[in-house]
Amino acid sequence: MAHQNENKKAIDLNILVTNDDGIYSPGIFALTKSLGEIGNVTVVAPLQEQSAVGHAITMQIPLRVTEAFKNGDFFGYAVSGTPADCVKIGIRNIMKVPPDLVVSGINHGSNTAINIIYSGTVSAAREAAIMDVPSMAVSITNHAAKDFRFAAKVSNLLANKIVGKDIPLGTLLNVNIPDVPEEKISGIVLTKQGKSKWDDIYEKRTDPYGKNYYWLTGNLMEVDTELDIDQVAIKKNYVSVSPIHFDLTDYETFDKMKNWNIERLLNGKEN
Repeated sequence: MAHQNENKKAIDLNILVTNDDGIYSPGIFALTKSLGEIGNVTVVAPLQEQSAVGHAITMQIPLRVTEAFKNGDFFGYAVSGTPADCVKIGIRNIMKVPPDLVVSGINHGSNTAINIIYSGTVSAAREAAIMDVPSMAVSITNHAAKDFRFAAKVSNLLANKIVGKDIPLGTLLNVNIPDVPEEKISGIVLTKQGKSKWDDIYEKRTDPYGKNYYWLTGNLMEVDTELDIDQVAIKKNYVSVSPIHFDLTDYETFDKMKNWNIERLLNGKEN
């Protein structure tokens, strides 16, 4: 672990970078280079792609940590686990001091609406929020994205903005950036998580040996229309920034259920 923070910055901002596309993804290279302009970056990311694993953590098998290199130079630490594993072990075991910020990305493909639940990218940032560290997840809206320069620029600007701000514990920023040239970006908007969801289908196929298998596919059912909704914003070429948190309580329904008198169910008085 001797390589950590080799390129020491003049400032004291310590940043942990991770993702779900794997440590050799081009998105994480671009993000690390950009954030390296404003702080000391430590990369701890999955050894292999971990897309759509959600907030899974590894419990039944040991985690392996190996050093990863790019063009012969030390780049970061590759973990044989999930994005959430990377944040946990990065903060608890690898970094010498706790990070001031955790940034997950740059993810290939958007993470909006219902996708937030499945996303390993967002879950990594959410794990940081659980550990009381400011965090954000960054995604670009194309699974085949090639140019990450603008997304990296936005990540840099938002990273500078989030540190020191009064963001409640447990809250993170979910950022989605359209994959278009910077001159075609409409702006940056504050958004809410949308209600669009996938109509999933497991398509039955046959392999070369005549055996059946199933491949997940489907269509996104878009139901939102307002610009302050994440999925709508990115379709109009806006950068979407959504504050989200891990408290899943439905407070409106909680208040309604107070009239159900469920505390009486076990004493024979249901009404």
